[in-house]
Amino acid sequence: MDIIFNPPDNEENRYIQLLVGQLRTKGFRIHPLDTVFSSRKHFRSIKLVHLNWFENIDDSSFFSALRSFLRKLLVLNVLHCSGKLLVWTLHNRATHEKGTAFFSRTITRLLVRWADNIVIHSAQSEAVLAAYSIKALERVAYVAHPHFIGVYGDALPRTLRHGDSLRLLFIGMVKPYKNLELLIDVVGNFGQGVQLTIAGKAVDKGYGKELSARAEAVGNVVLLPHFVPDGELAQLLGSADAVVLPYDLESSLNSGTAILAFSYKKTVICPEIGTMLDLGSRMVDTFCYRYQTAGQHREALAQQIERALVLKRNDPAALANMGERLYRHILVAHAPDRVGEELARLYRRTIDKHRIVNKID
Repeated sequence: MDIIFNPPDNEENRYIQLLVGQLRTKGFRIHPLDTVFSSRKHFRSIKLVHLNWFENIDDSSFFSALRSFLRKLLVLNVLHCSGKLLVWTLHNRATHEKGTAFFSRTITRLLVRWADNIVIHSAQSEAVLAAYSIKALERVAYVAHPHFIGVYGDALPRTLRHGDSLRLLFIGMVKPYKNLELLIDVVGNFGQGVQLTIAGKAVDKGYGKELSARAEAVGNVVLLPHFVPDGELAQLLGSADAVVLPYDLESSLNSGTAILAFSYKKTVICPEIGTMLDLGSRMVDTFCYRYQTAGQHREALAQQIERALVLKRNDPAALANMGERLYRHILVAHAPDRVGEELARLYRRTIDKHRIVNKID
């Protein structure tokens, strides 16, 4: 069966690789969106289109944003008018890029209105969709975010030393919405009792230099300003006590990085985004917090770091034990083969329903 899964590949995004790999083992032939209009025969062969992050707009310049928006608007309208079955995954509460918010919201409204099924990775996503349309909830399908266990090698145990400093790790693309300036300032107030490593490539060179200067000024933050190769991830995670993710609650909803941390037996310090809330009773093994203002965020983040520091000093194995329990929690429920099977069932159910409604052989 021929389908579009967009994007179909991304060397820096294992989420895409895991799902596409699973779908291929289940008999789906995956094609990129860019080829959908390559020929009439190919267009007619496509049974379903699944879009990820399609509402994201190129924000490198206004004209790039406008071109990106108009192109996506055209593609969506052609897919809709031609009757192509559409599946869309809601990944974020809103765009992280404030300058393209109008364009992104417009595309999102069309996706919510026209998608035959909307895949969500957290229960909190339903509230986000309801703000667009209550009827959209009738087309929602929950599919767990796949874990990354073993993807970057085996999890490495951290050597436990009583009285050791708390070693925190931020990993991922370095962008303003991730509140890294706030994180550096908060960690700086702890002195040598807390050590922070920020590992990831900055999307903007100027922003990267600004963070580097801020990190150098506090003295207990190390900045690794490059994309972390797959072969180094397990070692980097293994050297940390916890992963810290001070996300913006206005735009953040799910976190693949949090799932990565659990996959490598690490607890996280993170606001109560959808991924955290879905942990249920296992939220006790994380350092979650709420905030409404920037000042509250600073205070809440500092409190959770202090809590993790005290917990480690009282029991050097405490954080590792929390990570172990989180690992066991996602081991089965978030298994990639299980996630792939759920997606495959969703596709077949959507196609079968379309055939029945339209009496297609």
